[in-house]
Amino acid sequence: MAILEALDQTSGPANGSSYVVSPENFIKRLKKFYSQWKEDKCDIWGSSSAISVATPPPSEDIRYQKSLALSMWFFGREFADTIMVFLSSQIHFLSRQEGCDLLQPLKVPVSKAVGVDIVLHNLEKGDNGSSLMDKVLHSVFAHSESNSLVIGHIAREKPEGSILEEWARKLHGSMSKLYDVSGGISELLAVKDVTEIMYVKKAAYLTASVMRKYVVPKLEKIIMEEKKVAHSKLMDLTEKIMLSPTKINVKLKAENVDICYPPIFQSGGKYDLRPAAFSNDDNLCYESGSLIVCAMGAKYSGYCSNVARTFLIDCSVEKCNAYKVLLKAHDAAIACLTPGSKTSASYQAAVAAVRGEAPDLVPFLTKSCGTGIGIEFRETWLSLNEKKDVILKEGMIFNVSIGFQNLPAKVGDENTKEFSLLLADTVLICKDKPEVLTAFISKADDDVFYSFDEEKTESPSKKPALKEELVPPLKVKPMLNAEVILPLKENLRSSSRTPKEDLRRQLQSEILRKRSNETAMRSDATNTKLLEGNDHFRAMGEMVAYKNESEFPCSNRLEIQVDKQNDAILLPIYGIIVPFHVCTVKKAEIRGDSNRGVYIGITFNVPNTAATLQDSGSQTNPCFVFLKAVTFLSKDRRHAEEVVQSMRILQRGVLERARRASLVKQEKLQLDDGTTRDRIQLLDLWIRPALPGRGRKVPGTLVAHVNGFQYSITKSEKVDIMFGNIKHAFFQPAERDMITLLHFHLHSEIMVGSKKTRDVQFYIEVMDAVDSVGLKRRSAWDPDEIEEEQRERTRRKQINRQFELFVKRVDSMWSKPRFDQLALQFESPLPKLGFNGVHGRTTCFIAPSPSCLVQLIESPFLVASLREVDIVCLERVALGQKSFDMVFVFQDYTRDVLRIEVIPMTSLDMIKDWLNDCNLKYYESKLNLNWRKVLKTMMADPDSDNNDRWEFLNPDASDSDSESSETEDEQYEPSDMESGSESDDEDSDSESVADSGEDEVMAGSDEDDDGGESWDEMERKARDADMEMGSESDSEDERQRRREKAKARSRQPPSKGAPQKRRRLN
Repeated sequence: MAILEALDQTSGPANGSSYVVSPENFIKRLKKFYSQWKEDKCDIWGSSSAISVATPPPSEDIRYQKSLALSMWFFGREFADTIMVFLSSQIHFLSRQEGCDLLQPLKVPVSKAVGVDIVLHNLEKGDNGSSLMDKVLHSVFAHSESNSLVIGHIAREKPEGSILEEWARKLHGSMSKLYDVSGGISELLAVKDVTEIMYVKKAAYLTASVMRKYVVPKLEKIIMEEKKVAHSKLMDLTEKIMLSPTKINVKLKAENVDICYPPIFQSGGKYDLRPAAFSNDDNLCYESGSLIVCAMGAKYSGYCSNVARTFLIDCSVEKCNAYKVLLKAHDAAIACLTPGSKTSASYQAAVAAVRGEAPDLVPFLTKSCGTGIGIEFRETWLSLNEKKDVILKEGMIFNVSIGFQNLPAKVGDENTKEFSLLLADTVLICKDKPEVLTAFISKADDDVFYSFDEEKTESPSKKPALKEELVPPLKVKPMLNAEVILPLKENLRSSSRTPKEDLRRQLQSEILRKRSNETAMRSDATNTKLLEGNDHFRAMGEMVAYKNESEFPCSNRLEIQVDKQNDAILLPIYGIIVPFHVCTVKKAEIRGDSNRGVYIGITFNVPNTAATLQDSGSQTNPCFVFLKAVTFLSKDRRHAEEVVQSMRILQRGVLERARRASLVKQEKLQLDDGTTRDRIQLLDLWIRPALPGRGRKVPGTLVAHVNGFQYSITKSEKVDIMFGNIKHAFFQPAERDMITLLHFHLHSEIMVGSKKTRDVQFYIEVMDAVDSVGLKRRSAWDPDEIEEEQRERTRRKQINRQFELFVKRVDSMWSKPRFDQLALQFESPLPKLGFNGVHGRTTCFIAPSPSCLVQLIESPFLVASLREVDIVCLERVALGQKSFDMVFVFQDYTRDVLRIEVIPMTSLDMIKDWLNDCNLKYYESKLNLNWRKVLKTMMADPDSDNNDRWEFLNPDASDSDSESSETEDEQYEPSDMESGSESDDEDSDSESVADSGEDEVMAGSDEDDDGGESWDEMERKARDADMEMGSESDSEDERQRRREKAKARSRQPPSKGAPQKRRRLN
């Protein structure tokens, strides 16, 4: 998953009729072609004055040819039935109309950037192009500066089709010398650029994922259930999975994926280690002593990858030792792939490793360690054998494949007389050391040795050793590879397996090590952000009603006034008019109704209260004095109501302007000029949040335009969503629920009606949610009931099909090169990994998608981007509990945590496995933590060790509970606060990581117990205070009498006969 996270940011080129050749890419590679041709013209190019490349007609077969590879390298696709002739100042293309249309836009930019003219020759249907070929050859002779013309061509490719056969006759019949330039083209394609390396990495990740996530579990299931499955059947199943990456949760587009060769499965003593081998119809052999060889390769955008593994089932020490020798030879061959070395050094290192460990095995070693790989599966110019001495360069990629062919088995092995071993990986040459791109699937002996024989597992020392000095005997204790650990079934009785929980812990340790570096890199940026603050935290400091005295209105009226022009209210306090910004007012209301008049109560936002915890701008000067509330008596009730109403209207207007001002300015929507029939649209959709007015009662239409979506009900009621503002897009068909929906989670908020939102959803109800209230029971065989169910099922399929078509068309549009930077693609939640939990107010079904955790049915919606999560804490995980809570802590510690509560304990193991697959570090706790205080501590200590920052959550970190009890009381304070958020980016108005100080007030120490007051004393004082204040309508004389009675009562000593009340201990 870690590789895929890095690769998701880019997309491959799209296929299909709408393909456009990238001028920048073509010009860059054309310059490299001409530069290399001119520099090595006399060496590998044979002093050729022209170079001819002819591509064969299209075919459905898998084929690798230099001409097709060069065409793919230049244009990103194969140009079939095309003749390309490169001259010093011209390039001639002889192609069909489709090819000429694609090449036409390149003429002007290529002429300006490279100084080479593109000449197109259009082949008519049914024409073999003889006359056009004569024109091309005439131009070739006209540009020749010497009498002896040399034309470079690819000699090993036989002409296919009438056009290429005619061109071959023209070349051989001309008065020129022909020279094979295959070596020059191979050297040109040997060193890959950044884009090519990215394509190979994607292909390698897909290959390794298919092997790890599908092939290995499939083989284990077959062996455990003792099924009979043919090799050819496994080949077909694996090929289908490879062509549909989403089935194994690999986020790659299927239209860019292909196979390098049909997957190979071999067992039972019949082995062929060549890539051209095939899977026969024999059943998979998994008897004791069997070996299973698996090899497969995937393409991405035309670039190849390869991986091969051998699995040993209850094998003898002889076979296991042979595998260990092969593993050392494979590692030695990879280690020699460094810039400046020769290709022969890799093979020599492998031979030396075998000779040093087991000289008897050298004759059975394959004659090559592999070849270069790229657009061609086998770049023979870069073969890793003892004869080739090509100098290696950074950016070359190799298929390092090595094996033992037909090793004789020891006497007494009834299953096979001979056996073979094979290992292959795709390796990139880097500056420091080679990078194994297929390391996602482990090749360590602990991960490929299976043992089902309990006697062998319990006493491995009883196995006879072929040569004790060859390799140490097998270890019973598993040694898991720290880089990549192959997850296998825990019920396999293997000597190299650990319990499932131990495997999870080791995976978590590896995830912690990898994420520690990322956390260290984020720390500086996070601390800078905290020091600088943001606009939301500086809200109070920016509330200025009047910038200077000249703007203050001149008024001598000592009454409450509302200044709508400056967003202020003017209050008479002690005979002086004092201005207040309207946003400082928390509440304004009218209280009481007596003969004297009514009271106008105004409450302000004051620092260190729940409503202003996030307002740090008001605490810049500790000498400030803040007014908490004021009360005015007005004899005119109508005037008081007008003042309060004006304040509320003004406050709503200011907040609405502030809300709209905080919106990020979107680009202008470019409407699609196509006909209505060709538009990508969905009809009769409802929107959430709903539009006001008719938007609540009338469905609308969603249309995909050039750079965004537009949802419209009428000409005036529209909602625009730009592609550049979409962070995540989801498609959820109606399977578990009664609606089919499209959901867009945005980077920046937009206005939907009068509401600001970051989540916009469009949906259709596939059936009416109606509960029958009739008391009469309906029969299951009722014809009306059956017909109604059939109609609902048909409607469900029809709506899902409409949405799927819309999603496919939008995805194909997003796959165009101009949307590559957005990396947009519709995701679908995975119900198999879903679970029930409480988010918001009700229990709902929550399911992960490839990059998020979502809940898209109930409001508030949940969209949590996994890339923004720092850690996950599983709370209330204890023996006897029926449910637990899950808390997501984000990398930005100023954000509130996301809490999902009351998750059934039966989902715990599944969630842990899912978190491991997502490379997320998780901790377990028996209590609910006070995350507000924890995050505050994290931000207060930015210099703490990133590796140990969260280790206090690790239950194994401390030796005893008593040593850390005091720390736990401070940091693990239980909290019953609900902290669910509507989405992963929405801010909460009622919570903050800043602490209000209430916890410190409530947590009194034992030293203050003697001077404290009991609960009874505090209740008595509160009761006296209420009596002293009286009701709001009482006169001042009545209040004064109550105060005097309360004071007199408090001075009276308690009677001696009255029993003393026991104090309550805090």
